[in-house]
Amino acid sequence: MNNEIPETMSALFKPGPVAGLQLIETPVPRPGDDDVLIRVLLTGLCGTDLHIAAWDDWARRSVRTPLIPGHECVGQIVEVGIGVTELREGQFVGVEGHLTCGRCQQCRAGARHLCLRNTNLGVHTDGVFAQYVAVPAANVWVHGKGVPLEVASIFDPLGNAVHAATTHPISGLSVLITGAGPIGLMAAQICARMGARSVVITDISSFRLGLAEHIDVTPAAAPQSGPDELRTVGDTPLGFDIGLEMSGAPEALQTMLDAVSPGGRIVALGLPSRDTPVDWADISTRMLNIQGVSGRRIPETWRSVAALVANGLDPSFVITHKFRYDQYDEAFATAAGGQAGKVLLDWA
Repeated sequence: MNNEIPETMSALFKPGPVAGLQLIETPVPRPGDDDVLIRVLLTGLCGTDLHIAAWDDWARRSVRTPLIPGHECVGQIVEVGIGVTELREGQFVGVEGHLTCGRCQQCRAGARHLCLRNTNLGVHTDGVFAQYVAVPAANVWVHGKGVPLEVASIFDPLGNAVHAATTHPISGLSVLITGAGPIGLMAAQICARMGARSVVITDISSFRLGLAEHIDVTPAAAPQSGPDELRTVGDTPLGFDIGLEMSGAPEALQTMLDAVSPGGRIVALGLPSRDTPVDWADISTRMLNIQGVSGRRIPETWRSVAALVANGLDPSFVITHKFRYDQYDEAFATAAGGQAGKVLLDWA
C-alpha cells in the first residue's frame, strides 16, 4: 500500500491570522514511530472550522497559524509507524481530535478529556482538511463493519452529542435544547431514545428546526418562543429538568437559564463568539447546576457512539450537503448560512 502514497497532496490552508482559506499543494506528512498515516475520505465542517475561516475573536485567541484545519473525518490507514502493533493498513478509522499528553495527573487518572496539556487537531496542529493526515495511533478509532462512511465521518460530533446528553441521567425528565445545529439535533435524538419525558429544541433557523421533524422531539422557534412558551410546549410548568445549551449564543443561554426549574441542570457545549453576561445571583438563589462539556471522554464516548449506532441509532438525517474538497468556498458558505445541517467535504 505504501507504493500508492504520493509525494504531495491537496489541503485547505490557513496561512496566517487573516480571514479565509486557501487550497494548496503540500507534501504528504510522514508518520512517526507511534503514528499512522490516513488517507482521508470524508470530512465534516464544524462550528470550530467556521470560526477559523472567519478569523473571529475566538479564533484569534485560540488558533495557531499557519495551519491545515479540520478535525472530523473518516479515512483508511495506508501506513503505520514501526511502533504501532494494534492497527493495520486498510482499516477504516476515525480520529479523536484531542491530542493528550498521557503523562499529566489527569491523563494518568484516566481522564484524558481533562488533559492539562491538551492540544487540538486542526486548531493547534495540522488537521484533516487534506488528502492525508498523520496522527498518533492512540487517537485512532477503528470503525466496525457495516458503518456507512457518511455516518462514520460524523462520529466526532456525534460523540459531542453523546457526551452532552449523558452528562446527567435523563430518563423520565424534561429536556430543553437550545441550538438545532447538527450536534444539538443529534443530542435531541439521543435524549428521546434514552427515555426523556419530553424534548424541546429551539433555534432561529426554520430549516434546522425542520430537520428536528425526523426525530421524536418538539421543535420551537426562537426568539419567538420565550421561557413561558417553552415550558408550555414541554408540558413542564415548573421548568425543564435538564438543559443542553448547544448554540453558543448569549441569548440562548439566557433563555435556558430562565426556562429551567429551580435546581435544574444545564450542560453548556456551545462556544460563544462574544461576551456572555449572566445573573450569577439568580443562578445561586435558584441553585442551578451548570456543567461545561467539550469533546468526548476518551475512549469511553467513542465506545458509546459505536454501541448506539450498532443498535440502530441513525444520525444521518443531520447530513444535508456534500461537496468536493475543491468546492470548499461553497461548502463553508453553506454551513455558515443557516440553511444546512452537517456539511461534508469529499476527499476521495
